[in-house]
Amino acid sequence: MQHLDIIIVGGGPIGIACALEAKKKGLTYCIIEKGAIVNSLFNYPINMQFFSSSEKLEIDNIPFISKEAKPKRNEALEYYRRIVTSNQLNIHLFEEVTTISKNQNLFTITSSKRSYSAHHVIVATGFYDLPNTLNIPGEDLSKVSHYYKDPHFYARQKLAIIGASNSAIDAALECYRKGAEVTLVIRGPEVGKRVKYWVRPDVINRIEEGSIKAYYNATLKEIRATSIDISTAKGILTIENDYVLALTGYMPNFDFLTKIGVSLSNDSKRLPFYSPKTMETNVSNLYLAGVICGGMETHKWFIENSRIHAELIIENIAAS
Repeated sequence: MQHLDIIIVGGGPIGIACALEAKKKGLTYCIIEKGAIVNSLFNYPINMQFFSSSEKLEIDNIPFISKEAKPKRNEALEYYRRIVTSNQLNIHLFEEVTTISKNQNLFTITSSKRSYSAHHVIVATGFYDLPNTLNIPGEDLSKVSHYYKDPHFYARQKLAIIGASNSAIDAALECYRKGAEVTLVIRGPEVGKRVKYWVRPDVINRIEEGSIKAYYNATLKEIRATSIDISTAKGILTIENDYVLALTGYMPNFDFLTKIGVSLSNDSKRLPFYSPKTMETNVSNLYLAGVICGGMETHKWFIENSRIHAELIIENIAAS
């Protein structure tokens, strides 16, 4: 069993930032990532463009140079990959942490490949793993996906997109421009207020001219092989349909947090307990970093405002 000062669960930007800080302090560490480097970013849509400018996505003051002010997915993948490789960070990829247990002051971490022991654990797993499901008939059909990758797939198809956030609106515009017949099903009265400011007018114009059909104050009620039912203010509407993209958001793996002993709030936010000064949870020497700190408030923490978590955690560990 390999023994280390720190195990970092999650190889996203904040997990990488934690590793860089640990390396500076001369602490032994290992990042364990169940997928590729920055796996969540890898699974973003191919053409995705960040809301943030490149300097706000930088970690450890390492310059992020992009063609435009707001970088795209492939540029971010290259940036974070180069940080990992040029700094020779200790990262184990395609290895999933299954259990974390604690005996006195030592953690035992078991993964899909091996076991480790460590004095400290940092959980930086993000929230992109578990989609918010619709819980309606037909959601398990193969035509339904909670993740969107490439608009080419939906060319000349009748596509329903559920949601009004950045991911749903980006998908609607891209698929429309590749020849899909796009229908947006939006629970609220309008396109989401947090949609990127340069994208929101575009989709509103496409809706107003009839290029994209949108149903507001509406919900999807049932999915079938060739049609869907939409609940609207005027009643149930049935339309022909080939594919459904249910882009209704994602959530952290709360089961994993509770199994390792992290306390969550009892309300719908399900906020994990941690000290904002050190990021330490109610389990001593177990820390949280990044967007997972927001519970169901997945819009609260981003790369740009959670980079500081790495410094807070490692400073606390180094001082102990």
